[in-house]
Amino acid sequence: MSYLLNTDEILQTIRMIDQQHLDVRTITLGLSLLDCAGEDIDRVSTKIYDKICREARDLVTVGEAIEREFGIPIINKRLSVTPVALVTGGCKGNPVKAALAMDAAAAEVGVNFIGGFSALVHKDYTHGDRRLIAAIPEALASTERVCASVNVGSTRSGINMDAVAQMGHIIKNTAALTADRDGLGCSKLVIFCNAVEDNPFMAGAFHGVGEGEKAVNVGVSGPGVVYEALRECEGASFDTVAETVKRTAFKVTRMGQLVAREASRRLNVPFGIVDLSLAPTPAVGDSVARILEEMGLEVCGTHGTTAALALLNDAVKKGGVMASGHVGGLSGAFIPVSEDEGMIAAAREGTLNIDKLEAMTCVCSVGLDMIAVPGDTPAETLSAILADEAAIGMINNKTTAVRLIPAPGKTVGDTVEIGGLFGSAPVMSVHGASSKAFIERGGRIPAPLHSLRN
Repeated sequence: MSYLLNTDEILQTIRMIDQQHLDVRTITLGLSLLDCAGEDIDRVSTKIYDKICREARDLVTVGEAIEREFGIPIINKRLSVTPVALVTGGCKGNPVKAALAMDAAAAEVGVNFIGGFSALVHKDYTHGDRRLIAAIPEALASTERVCASVNVGSTRSGINMDAVAQMGHIIKNTAALTADRDGLGCSKLVIFCNAVEDNPFMAGAFHGVGEGEKAVNVGVSGPGVVYEALRECEGASFDTVAETVKRTAFKVTRMGQLVAREASRRLNVPFGIVDLSLAPTPAVGDSVARILEEMGLEVCGTHGTTAALALLNDAVKKGGVMASGHVGGLSGAFIPVSEDEGMIAAAREGTLNIDKLEAMTCVCSVGLDMIAVPGDTPAETLSAILADEAAIGMINNKTTAVRLIPAPGKTVGDTVEIGGLFGSAPVMSVHGASSKAFIERGGRIPAPLHSLRN
């Protein structure tokens, strides 16, 4: 598919890049590691390292060349691999060795992150799943670039409450092992319901079992572009707001499609999807919260926020689908608190809290993302938060996810400094009433009736 751009469109794109924070957030190369499986963990780890270095050796070079030649900022070059629990499932050794191999290979080829230290346990565990999940805290504490994820539920299978209960403890242990860095390891751990197989965004990216040998997926982000577009229709009806967002998303997605196809051609790797997600950064002018406020809300989190976010998310998806036949991943609006300066401001003011964020996740693309909570929060409370979010995903047949950071030694009002795109997070309060007896029941919450659609 080719696109003809007129002079006005070219100038608009230049202005969006130069003044409105438009960028390609990531080019993510997905790699299958299924052929690396074996019984000896040392041998498997060596095969993982060798394959990543071989297949991804040109990714950063190609990304930088496209960036220079097209003048489009490409913020991250990343890798996603087959859920490692599937690759190391037959090994008796410690899966952390595989994580170390992934980290070393990612450093060798120069990517920012590598996702896929993952397990899919939405219905039940295998022995390999159990070993990998138990290894997550050590793996994230001992690596720099590795990201982990666990899928604990789906609309088709229900919610694995045994896994939900375990993940509360895994989050706590990860925070403890990275306490010297404010629990940094937790920022690289996502717990999903209805995880998707072609997500290019970290920390939840993995190369799904339904994917091919390799694929190029691109994630595009443009909250600043949408914000500026809405400033030009102040006081207009919501019909006009939705149409403005949709047209803007179309332009942003078209740029992503161009980069994705060019990367695919130069790497000689099949083009997978463009993920148009309004992924914010801590930079002023690159905030989803400010978009919602531009619609007429005094502060993000006040009454009306969920409706505004629903409009935004839907219009983004409609615009993206118009621009590309391969829109995938998550594609919508992200609300990661630590990565959005408007969300941070609203949380500090007290208007935005976890309960309101949970309501907002019913209509946006992901879930409770990059939220710092007091370090002494019980594991069972963390698990209960995971269960609530998984229930939203299961019932609404959508992807939901949680990244919580129980910051060691910190309490409500303190700040967790994570740095880079992860930003900083104000520690938010959680309910003090116990969920322990609820979480200890275990078992599986059954799938909803509407899952029976065969």
